[in-house]
Amino acid sequence: MKYKTSGTCSQEINIEIKDGVIDSVQFVGGCNGNLKGICALVQGMKPEDAISKLKGIKCGMKPNSCPDQLAIALESMI
Repeated sequence: MKYKTSGTCSQEINIEIKDGVIDSVQFVGGCNGNLKGICALVQGMKPEDAISKLKGIKCGMKPNSCPDQLAIALESMI
């Protein structure tokens, strides 16, 4: 699934879920190293677990963040 982000430096998130777990996540744009780390950490997690950890995280003074956008994207998939 491709998810168009809003209010973040990244423009898009590509997500694959297989057999009820997150198989892969790739951000387009954003802070490369940090987002690669997030992708590696959520791989193999159930979407619900990742959502509970990431939803509501803010980036500085912005109302959301790339991790928050990932949680929103995952919510739309389950």
